[in-house]
Amino acid sequence: MVGSCSSCKSGTTLQRAPGHPTFISRVQIIGRNEPVVQVLSSAGSDWTKDFGTGIRIRKRRYITAVSGSGGGRRMRTTVNAAATETLQKGIAEFYDESSGIWENIWGDHMHHGFYEPDSSVSLSDHRSAQIRMIEEALRFASVSDDPMQKPGQIVDVGCGIGGSSRYLARKYEARSQGITLSPVQAQRAQALAAAQGLDDKVSFQVADALNQPFQDGQFDLVWSMESGEHMPDKSKFVNELARVAAPGGTIIIVTWCHRNLSPTEESLRPEEKELLNKICDAFYLPAWCSTADYVKLLESLSLQDIKAADWSAYVAPFWPAVIKSALTWKGIASLLRSGWKTIKGALAMPFMIEGYKKGLIKFAIITCRKPVS
Repeated sequence: MVGSCSSCKSGTTLQRAPGHPTFISRVQIIGRNEPVVQVLSSAGSDWTKDFGTGIRIRKRRYITAVSGSGGGRRMRTTVNAAATETLQKGIAEFYDESSGIWENIWGDHMHHGFYEPDSSVSLSDHRSAQIRMIEEALRFASVSDDPMQKPGQIVDVGCGIGGSSRYLARKYEARSQGITLSPVQAQRAQALAAAQGLDDKVSFQVADALNQPFQDGQFDLVWSMESGEHMPDKSKFVNELARVAAPGGTIIIVTWCHRNLSPTEESLRPEEKELLNKICDAFYLPAWCSTADYVKLLESLSLQDIKAADWSAYVAPFWPAVIKSALTWKGIASLLRSGWKTIKGALAMPFMIEGYKKGLIKFAIITCRKPVS
C-alpha cells in the first residue's frame, strides 16, 4: 500500500486486483483521535520455492482493504495492491544490493547502535553499540533471563541477514525464525547460521510481514528491529505481530517514526513532509507514522503493559558514522559496485541526520505483552 498520510505521497485510484473478484478501495478517515480502521481481509496465497537457493518464498497476493495512520489523526488513505507489490519489490532489490556492503563494513547487525549521548566512538564501538541496542531493547521490555520464563520460540520480523535472530537464539537457547523480503538476505542469513553451528536453532525464509507464514500464538518473543518503517499498512503490521505472539508473549518494535503531533496540529508542516518524502524515495519507505499512532494501534488490540520511549539521543552517533564509513576508499568502491539503489540510499543519509536534528524523526521503541487469556 502507498498511503497519503502526514508525510508521504498518495497512491493511485480504485482498481480490481487482476485475477481476483476484489476491488482495491480508498478508505476515508475522518476526525481526530479516533480508532484506526482495521484490515478487513486478504486474498488467498500459496507457496513456492527458489530452486537456486532452496529458500521458501511466499507468493505475492492482493489485499482487499487496509487502514492508514497519520500522526494521531484520521486521514484519507489510497489502497493500491499494485503499488504495494512495487514497493515490496523495491525493498527487496534495495536490500539484495546493499546487504553485502553493509556486512562487509559493519558486520551482521543491520540496525542502529545504542550509545551514551554525545559520545565519540570508533567502528568497533559501533558494532558493540549494535549489540547494546538488542540488550537495551530486551531490558526495556523486561524480557526474562530466568530459565523457566525466557522465550523458547522467537520470530524476527524483517530479519536482515539474521544478526538478531542468531544472537537471541544463542542468548535464550531458543528456536528463532526470521523473515525478510530479500532472497539475498535470507540466503546469507542461513549461510551464517550454518557457519556458526546454529542450523538446528535458526531458520530464515522470504515472506511478507503483513501476511506472516506462522500459526496464531506461535512465538514467546516477537521481535521487529527497524522493519516497521517499511510497512505500508501499520495496522496490518501490528495485527500480525499480535496474532503470532503467544498468550503472555512479548512484542518489541524498534522503528523510525515522525514526531507526535501537538493537539493543535492537523498534520506535519510542509517542509517536514518534503524532507520525509526525500527519505521515502531513497529507502523505499511508505507513509510514516508517529509513536503515538503505534501506541493507539496496540491499545486497540487490548494488548497489555504498553510502553514507549524516544531513543533518538541514544542513536545520534550512528548516521554520521555510517556516512564516514561510506566515504572511505573501501566504502566508495563498494558503493560503486553495489548499484544505483544503494548509491541513492547513501546520498540520502544526510537527510536522516537533518531529520533527527530538527526533531522530526524519532527513533522509537514500543513494547507490550499479549494477554494470557
